[in-house]
Amino acid sequence: MISPGSPPLGDIDTEEFRAVAHRAVDWIARYLDTVRERPVLAQVSPGEIRGRLPSVPPDQGAALDVIFEDFERLILPGITHWNHPRFFAYFGITGSTPGILAELLIAALNVNAMLWRTSPAATELEEVACDWLRQAIGLSQSFSGVINDTASSSTLYALAAARESVPGLEARKRGMAHARLRLYTSVEAHSSVEKAAIVLGIGQENVVKIPTDSAFRMDVRELANAIRKDRREELQPFAVVATVGTTSVTAVDPVPAIAAVCDQEKLWLHVDAAYGGAAAVLESHRWVLSGCDAADSLVVNPHKWLFTPIDCSVLFCRHEDLLARAFSLTPAYLQTSEAASVRNLMDYGSSLGRRFRALKLWFVLRAFGIDGARRRIAAHIEMAQELRSWIEADLDFELLAPTPFSTVVFRHRSTDSVNERIHDDVNASGLALISHSEVRGVYALRMAIGNLRTTPEDVRETWELIRSKAAHL
Repeated sequence: MISPGSPPLGDIDTEEFRAVAHRAVDWIARYLDTVRERPVLAQVSPGEIRGRLPSVPPDQGAALDVIFEDFERLILPGITHWNHPRFFAYFGITGSTPGILAELLIAALNVNAMLWRTSPAATELEEVACDWLRQAIGLSQSFSGVINDTASSSTLYALAAARESVPGLEARKRGMAHARLRLYTSVEAHSSVEKAAIVLGIGQENVVKIPTDSAFRMDVRELANAIRKDRREELQPFAVVATVGTTSVTAVDPVPAIAAVCDQEKLWLHVDAAYGGAAAVLESHRWVLSGCDAADSLVVNPHKWLFTPIDCSVLFCRHEDLLARAFSLTPAYLQTSEAASVRNLMDYGSSLGRRFRALKLWFVLRAFGIDGARRRIAAHIEMAQELRSWIEADLDFELLAPTPFSTVVFRHRSTDSVNERIHDDVNASGLALISHSEVRGVYALRMAIGNLRTTPEDVRETWELIRSKAAHL
């Protein structure tokens, strides 16, 4: 029982919050201005951060300013700085200032966008922001969009809709025990395709990985042969996943030819354009989504190359009814009187709880504009082409793949172990962060340019760092 005179319960005092929030905003602005002074890769050992933290939860609360100081003292040393202008690993991303501002407001509003009713603006802004993105990359009006956390979820949901489209299967109701579906994708496809097959009960053995041509693109004749072979063996092909910007080398599959095979074979075509799709804002790169209007679904990640803080992945689908048929489940406590006239976002994926991600995409598109996005993406591509020219001119290095976007894949003309040492030494320096992959059986180095704060000097100095590390091996 609460005794008279006890301090009031509830949230932390807003005046305390206001003081620390002002401090936090100042810290964020200073962090963004000075992030290049920090080591890109966290300079800690496994378990070091955990070892600095108490093993039991606090019994008494602490003041927000004390917690903020502990964030700087205890947590920040273990951060790898994805916002660093020399973060060239994986696919470079940017937590832009408009996106950061929107994230603050998203947390403050704390809405769950599961139903239209639970925040009409969250639903309707998501519809608008997705349609703006659709127009920006040149997709037809036949696509509607929904925002998920990552492309892994978007691909999973698309393939669930594809599974739902199989005549007579009724996997939603009866499960998969009575069927053996076959899914086709490139050997260069992202691991999320295979993970989706695991989750959906299709199984890894039924993911058919199609060989690629000399430019790492799916071989369409091999695809057609694989489908015919499976039909002869009384297996059931149901979907193909093409990629626009593969993870290792950013290859672009021949979507028009793949779409023609899918049309002939009556298969669902999903396009993973999580990285490469953003480049279609440029007239010079509209070709990357050629044929995608014939796809059944397509994913683009604004958190990869459209400056939106992670996470924000847009799934476009031409058959929203099938997406809803795969996931819609409305118990009494979720039924609303306006359901017939609105779009309830909970119906298009497995999650009931949904963050207000549309707000940050809207902020970013408003703040930069499509023209601003075009100019920034074009600058990244130009920097990548210049890096490519330096590699071509250096007899000690070789390019391993084309560079259609802003990612350059290369290696030192020596052994895998030397290339691995170069990779590790560059990253251990804290001066830059690059990543690696395996390309046709050899160890490859990757530099992905995509951060708003990256300059040509950052690219040049990172290239010189790579050459320097190679020279000392």
